[in-house]
Amino acid sequence: TKAIIDPSPWNYRHKKALFQNLNITFVTPSIWLQKLQKQSFLKDKPCFVINNGVDLSKFHPIKSDVRRQYGIGNRKMILAVSGGLAVRKGRKYLLDLPKHLNDDEVLVIVGLTPNQLKNLQGYDSHLIPIARTETADGLIGLYSEADVFINPTLEDNFPTTNLEALACGTPIVTFDTGGSGEAVDDKTGIVVPKGDLKALLKATREILSKGKNAYKNNCIERARTHYNKDIQYLKYIELYKSLLSRYNYGK
Repeated sequence: TKAIIDPSPWNYRHKKALFQNLNITFVTPSIWLQKLQKQSFLKDKPCFVINNGVDLSKFHPIKSDVRRQYGIGNRKMILAVSGGLAVRKGRKYLLDLPKHLNDDEVLVIVGLTPNQLKNLQGYDSHLIPIARTETADGLIGLYSEADVFINPTLEDNFPTTNLEALACGTPIVTFDTGGSGEAVDDKTGIVVPKGDLKALLKATREILSKGKNAYKNNCIERARTHYNKDIQYLKYIELYKSLLSRYNYGK
């Protein structure tokens, strides 16, 4: 039920009073979120960016039979990973895109519920819906075989799916949403305006025309140098150590 009195002003005042008196340091996974923090009443608190990381011992290019398994064949494979096909993850664009694909192109969406799989059967010949993979290798195989990974997210901070795709050598096309575009440079993919389906399709076709091999090594290298989870974890440890030293904690 809807509250008769809006409690948000009261909550804001009390949270502001609480946090402003705390000796607190923030860490965000994206520059976008750091900028938001600098626009809030917490702007005077220190804030560091440490990107998310992925396990590169697992996420790397592998040989897979997913093309045969899912009937993809030799078609150009556009991959999207969408848990539950949520609206905020770009459902509208994922369902519109197949209508504009050529006969040699196919969109594979992985992470769907049983009901969604049932509803999407026969939806479009250029769409292959897949349930959530049972093993990590199943997902890694899809990343590895895909020619391009698309992420038409409408709400996101720093999506890990982008990093997983890079680690598997697959270039990315993403909306300029939150921090999603921060994982991509001009050697590893294309960032397009949020909500622009035509730009999404154009960028996807640009990558398909150049071919995955034009991006693959750069994608793997970017994942290795920027998003190795072991290196990212060490950054947290180094930050903790610097804070302990600065404030003489434990002495």
